[in-house]
Amino acid sequence: MSGALRAGDEVEVRSADEILATLDPAGSAAGLPFMPEMLKHCGRRFVVSARAERICDTISHSGSMRLPDAVLLEDLRCDGTGHGGCEAECRIFWKEAWLRRVPRGEARRSRAPEGVGLVELEQRLARASKASPPEAPGGEAYRCQATELVRASRRVRLSDPRSYFRVLASGSVAPGRFVRVMGRAIVLEALSKLGRLPEVHLAGDGSPVDAAPELGLQPGDWVQVRSPEEIQKTLSPHGKNRGLWFDREMLPFCGKTYRVRRRVTHIVDERSGRMLRMKSDCIMLDGAVCSGENSLGRWFCPRGIFPYWRESWLRRVDPQGAGAARPAAES
Repeated sequence: MSGALRAGDEVEVRSADEILATLDPAGSAAGLPFMPEMLKHCGRRFVVSARAERICDTISHSGSMRLPDAVLLEDLRCDGTGHGGCEAECRIFWKEAWLRRVPRGEARRSRAPEGVGLVELEQRLARASKASPPEAPGGEAYRCQATELVRASRRVRLSDPRSYFRVLASGSVAPGRFVRVMGRAIVLEALSKLGRLPEVHLAGDGSPVDAAPELGLQPGDWVQVRSPEEIQKTLSPHGKNRGLWFDREMLPFCGKTYRVRRRVTHIVDERSGRMLRMKSDCIMLDGAVCSGENSLGRWFCPRGIFPYWRESWLRRVDPQGAGAARPAAES
């Protein structure tokens, strides 16, 4: 891993001209698209938060993958402006070829004027972000990092020790957290192989019943995530509520208080690239993201995906006391 970027390194996103030179006609480098939403970051400096050594497969759910020569920067997320206003807010992956390591102590410099490559890059990315036009059979489809991630990555075996070593050696995970999560992974993976870990971790006992009326939540509202027992009453035997899965990674948020980030109405389907319109309430909460610490085959994934919440899994709380809320187990 000598010479590779590590967590904590400061980098500068290269200019449009430099990035354009790394891309193929489809606007990608080694299969990973440079998206229109990334252009605004050219010339700016950020800190590497993690390498993409073990990232989850959210298309075929086959386990973990490695995205070669790629990192995540702070909490930079796609705003969907180049993809029909998609509201998934996925974290953005950056190929190392798109970045310049900033030497320690180097003074910040004025952002250099973009060259003629900026216009060409904007045009190429605008074309590359559309997998098919609106008049195509089935309608318009998009192409983004999420839709191409499996093709741009390499499979990582669960038992491959090298992938875990790279996560630790790159500084992507602190040693204490690494030991804690590895201990949990060993136990849960063993239980799974022995058939002693249920596939559906929170299953309802019949037809799902929403235990609370719709709340009409809006960005800025404060809510408390209900207890697992309350949420279970709203789930089918398959662990779903109106098609929405209650993920194992959502359990640690139960009993805690969060601010509503947004109501999600449409996202790009990672499998087809087509825009999905949400038929039912779908809520995103500030700070409540997948940790990669609790799920089989997804250990140490740094994607920080926002899970989606039904309103029946939440209760309104007084914003005056929201900051003092504690997990249910501690109250």
